[in-house]
Amino acid sequence: MSAVLLSVLLWFFVASRGQSEIALEAPLEFRGIPAELGIISSNVKTVMLTVRGRERFMKTLNAANIRVFIDLSKAKEGEGIYHVNKEDVKLPFAISVTNVEPASIKVKLEERVSRSVPVRVSIIGTPEKGAAVSASVEPETVVIRGLKSEIKQIRYLVTEDFDITDVKGTVTKSLELDTGGMNIIPEISKVTVKFTYRENKT
Repeated sequence: MSAVLLSVLLWFFVASRGQSEIALEAPLEFRGIPAELGIISSNVKTVMLTVRGRERFMKTLNAANIRVFIDLSKAKEGEGIYHVNKEDVKLPFAISVTNVEPASIKVKLEERVSRSVPVRVSIIGTPEKGAAVSASVEPETVVIRGLKSEIKQIRYLVTEDFDITDVKGTVTKSLELDTGGMNIIPEISKVTVKFTYRENKT
């Protein structure tokens, strides 16, 4: 009996050699978000993982090798609590998760909506004295899509700046739309603007 026990203990000792455990921070990734919803906020952006594995594998481990997924496929509008399970952590071969902190996070989701807004041309510079430059844009309105709270703040979209200082005659330009850094998606990214130079008659 003692010989059997000794062999089991010896096997455990050998199997445990070369193992190490470290803690590191990894970013959260959200997947399966319903098409009609978008994330407004999350109370955490990263989680602290404790992982264990053979030393030769652990030496090359970094956050770039780790993926932590939160499945939001069943999420509904509003704030919800979602658990971070060990099974949600994707690690390189021969490394396992022993702890995840925090074990749950709060995520707030909001409905995505669409709305049509007018387009304004952003003009800089001035034409020569005694002249004027007018601008017409096509299309005049653009449909934008995004989170409801952001969409309702937008009264219009503006084009990228265009300098009219040297415009003569008629000039047609394709200009990018500027979303002002907001998380919205216009149905088109550019509009066509026609600039027309006119001398003022005295």
